[in-house]
Amino acid sequence: QVQLVESGGGLVQAGGSLRLSCVASGRTVSMYQMGWFRQAPGKEREFVSAINWSDSDTYYSESVKGRFTISRDNAKNTLYLQMNSLKSEDSAVYYCTADRTDPRSVGIPSTWRYWGQGTQVTVSS
Repeated sequence: QVQLVESGGGLVQAGGSLRLSCVASGRTVSMYQMGWFRQAPGKEREFVSAINWSDSDTYYSESVKGRFTISRDNAKNTLYLQMNSLKSEDSAVYYCTADRTDPRSVGIPSTWRYWGQGTQVTVSS
């Protein structure tokens, strides 16, 4: 089993930045893909970004490409999401996820087994 705990969410003005963290415990996730999804009220869970186990491949949704940066520190079992130039439409609960997911399927929520409890990000315009 893998437990994931996110932190770093909060309230920020449009154009500002936040850095989310996700600490994994239980089974080591160093060989797992890890990723971020988000969900706004009344909307489906949406893929944001993912990174492979060796930190050599990263994936981004078009809506965040160029503004968000995903990274991981396997020695610390920690995943990060640096979010810059935030917009009001980025407001959502952000979830960390991990699994041995096929890179071709990282955008599909059902292909990930392990999820954190989420952290709220609110961007005021």
